[in-house]
Amino acid sequence: MSLETILYKFNPWWEVEYRSLRIPRERYNQELNESLDTDDIVIITGLRRVGKTSIIKFFIEDLLKRVPGDRIFYISLDAYGLEKYSIHDIVEAFRKIHHINLSEKIYIFLDEVTAKHDFQRELKDFYDNENIKIYAAGSSASVLREKKAYLTGRTRVVEVLPLDFQEFLIFRDIKIKKSEQYLVDVYFEQYMDMGGIPEYVLRQDPVYLEGLIDDIIYKDIIGYHGIREKESVRDMFLLLMERSGKQVTLNKMTKILGVSFDTVKRYMAYFLDTFILYSIPRCGKVNERIKSPKKLYVGDTGIRNIVTGFRDKGALFENLFFLKIKHLQPCYVFENGIELDFMVKNETLIEVKYNRELNPKQKEMFDRHKAKKKLIISTVSQFLDY
Repeated sequence: MSLETILYKFNPWWEVEYRSLRIPRERYNQELNESLDTDDIVIITGLRRVGKTSIIKFFIEDLLKRVPGDRIFYISLDAYGLEKYSIHDIVEAFRKIHHINLSEKIYIFLDEVTAKHDFQRELKDFYDNENIKIYAAGSSASVLREKKAYLTGRTRVVEVLPLDFQEFLIFRDIKIKKSEQYLVDVYFEQYMDMGGIPEYVLRQDPVYLEGLIDDIIYKDIIGYHGIREKESVRDMFLLLMERSGKQVTLNKMTKILGVSFDTVKRYMAYFLDTFILYSIPRCGKVNERIKSPKKLYVGDTGIRNIVTGFRDKGALFENLFFLKIKHLQPCYVFENGIELDFMVKNETLIEVKYNRELNPKQKEMFDRHKAKKKLIISTVSQFLDY
């Protein structure tokens, strides 16, 4: 298959009227629109299969209302047949097809950008030397880190999270009448169980989610990093799913798994890199934040439940609330063996209890702890109103 044929395959709007047939996720479409007139390279990242490509395709459909189709280019850089081409080779082929000179503005969407080893350097060259708006997507946090800082000061990051509750209802085509608001709690528990991976919410097929887990473990971690001890990675994944919502020490995991501390530390970094896990530090001075255990949350509750079963609804409720406030850079409060869930950057103290009350020791600490604002989130309506 020629390079030109591949490019036409990925860009049907060059020949026919285009409809993405995707369910829109308006909050991300708005973010991409807001970045359209800036010079920034927009990095779209997040968990594998969280919907990045669908968001891009819907945005392209929107963009086609304002920009000629032959000035819009999309490619998935991991596609078969592109192995021998650099990003510059591919974009140059696009320019040749439509006779576009370097002074003309073009919009390019580079999916799976980390498939090209030197992508940061190539994107910098585009940014510095061509009239081009770049959107680049990848499922690894390493897309945000670069040793040579080619893209420093040139990027804007859009992290795509699993579906929130309102999106979950839209994807399942559920409309709750005002006279039936009691159903909100029922559907929210379904949401806690299924999580927010879009295709899984549509299919409701556990095999799909099991395949996603295998792809993350065996392709994104074991394959990408060339790990030989496959079982130890799988065992650590199972252990991390069990420990989500709790403080985790690497020393304890080292003893349980029977591997070296450095191995556990390295594997943990790999899991965090795929967005299947997030960690938050303990609140306090720098030495306390560094030395204290991190608290872990899963990137999607449906993934956790496939492993552990649908149980501990309180932990799932807390996990979903973390995803809701992640952008506020939360830390957890810990004093004398007592923990409070979150302190966020605007100095709001938050304790999350699903249909429960604080125990006496937590209540005393919650009342005593200094904060500009204090909230207890114990019901679905409080969760949704936050």
